[in-house]
Amino acid sequence: MNNQFNVKVNKSLEFDITTDDILKADIVQTSSSKFHILQNNTPFNAEIINAEFLQKKYSIKINNNTYDVAISNTLDLLIKDMGFTIGTSKLVNSIKSPMPGLILDINVAIGDEVKEDDSLLILEAMKMENSILSPRDGVIKAISVAKGEAVDKAQLLIEFE
Repeated sequence: MNNQFNVKVNKSLEFDITTDDILKADIVQTSSSKFHILQNNTPFNAEIINAEFLQKKYSIKINNNTYDVAISNTLDLLIKDMGFTIGTSKLVNSIKSPMPGLILDINVAIGDEVKEDDSLLILEAMKMENSILSPRDGVIKAISVAKGEAVDKAQLLIEFE
């Protein structure tokens, strides 16, 4: 399976790579954290300086230059597109539609206080009713859709104060 990854270097340079791209590189591990890489007939010495494996963040030294690297897989990107982030769901200030569909019911009003996992609205998609739940305790600031409205994927649905 050819997995795709989004790589961000120093919070500025961003590119996509696949498992096949990684396998095509000539990489030799020289110690537990050091590697010799040959890419397009150019040699590189790489060392992993710091690894935050669960957050998928690394500091890597390549030919005496240090880079901060963040790696996202397909699931990470989907979660981000839905308006959530792993480990910080309590900070979500808006809910976006996870898929195209039809708003069947809205269970909250502007100014309502909601608790985590309260049902905010019902979204029908592919003949299935999906209850969109609150990711955190909060107060409803705005509702951007109406009952019976068709919505697109990633369309803003609800905002929190």
